[in-house]
Amino acid sequence: MNSTTLLFELRAIATQQAARIDALQQMANLIRSNGNYRWVGLYDVNHETETVTNIVYSGPGAPEYPTFPITKGLTGAAIRTLRTINVGDVSNDSRYLTAFGSTQSEIIIPILDPREERVIGTIDIESADRNAFDAETERALVECSKQVSSLWALSNDG
Repeated sequence: MNSTTLLFELRAIATQQAARIDALQQMANLIRSNGNYRWVGLYDVNHETETVTNIVYSGPGAPEYPTFPITKGLTGAAIRTLRTINVGDVSNDSRYLTAFGSTQSEIIIPILDPREERVIGTIDIESADRNAFDAETERALVECSKQVSSLWALSNDG
């Protein structure tokens, strides 16, 4: 993963004058192709309804759980702790909500609302390889979340 190029391209998408959904789809596609991942999903977190909802995805199919409770899965753990959840072998983690049978590892990167210190969105990346997300990759993906956060802050202003 070339994180410098990826960050530059994500920043360019985030600042373009495109519809939010179009920009987010471009971002999901870019992250997926740059890391050669099997699946990338971007999610909204709604604290009022206590749900997490898929906005866009890039990969072989729609998520098994397009909307789910804020407390469930690896995403729920990321929301509770305000931290990235990186699981190298999902078969050994009871929090994992099976989306695709071939997923071996998954990383959930929270997108934080800078004003309230809460999670307003997530980047969910799945790989068919075990231990696909090393420390350097995780750091790069956390930086990606900072580059794209403006598209969540805009949607959560009301």
